Formats: sequence, C-alpha cells, structure tokens
Amino acid sequence: MNVKNFVVESIDEMKNKVTWPKYASLQNSAVLVLVASLIFALVIGLIDLSFESVMKWFYDLF
Repeated sequence: MNVKNFVVESIDEMKNKVTWPKYASLQNSAVLVLVASLIFALVIGLIDLSFESVMKWFYDLF
C-alpha cells in the first residue's frame, strides 16, 4: 500500500464513513467538560487546603 492510496482512503473515510456530531451537541459537551473540570478543580483545591490546615496544626503541636 503506497502513501497516496493511504491518504486518499483516509480522506474518503473521514468524509463518508465517520459520523460527526452536530455543532449544538459539540457545544453542550464542551460546556459540560468545562463545568465538570471547574468543579473537580474546586474539590481538589478544598481537599488540599484542608490537608494543609491539618498538617500545619499537627506540626504546631511539636
């Protein structure tokens, strides 16, 4: 299989055989990922802050 044949078949597959999402669906998915990432970052930040406070309290005991 030569490179030209590979490229032609790849382009044909991307145009005719792949089901692409609609723009609205893609937009909804992007918003969902953004919101989930922000929530996850806040949760991890709160866990880190609480862990830091507990460790600071523990080390101040000694």
